[in-house]
Amino acid sequence: MTPDQLRTFCLAFNDAVEDFPFGPEASVFKVAGKMFALASLDARPLRVNLKCDPEIALRLRAEHPSIAPCWHMNKRHWNTVTVSGLPDRLVRELIEDSYDLVVAGLPKATRLRLDRP
Repeated sequence: MTPDQLRTFCLAFNDAVEDFPFGPEASVFKVAGKMFALASLDARPLRVNLKCDPEIALRLRAEHPSIAPCWHMNKRHWNTVTVSGLPDRLVRELIEDSYDLVVAGLPKATRLRLDRP
């Protein structure tokens, strides 16, 4: 997955936006003001921080050397994913899971608004 593909995929989710609260080098992808992905799209190798269910996070870290606890974030809930070490399909699934976890934590009224076409 290229940086442009990662950006395009993240922005394809309902109500997703890209923001730069940490400076121009860090793309923060949000839904309803809540972060679901963080990446330095110019960095090599390309890495993305993604939210993950804590039990699944442990399993993924054990199975994939390209998935590690997230630096400077809650390591229980966030993984750093080195994109080049994984199949694109798995990276897309991890991004989608992160988005879904964040949406699930939003107030019901906001979730209902996001579900509308």
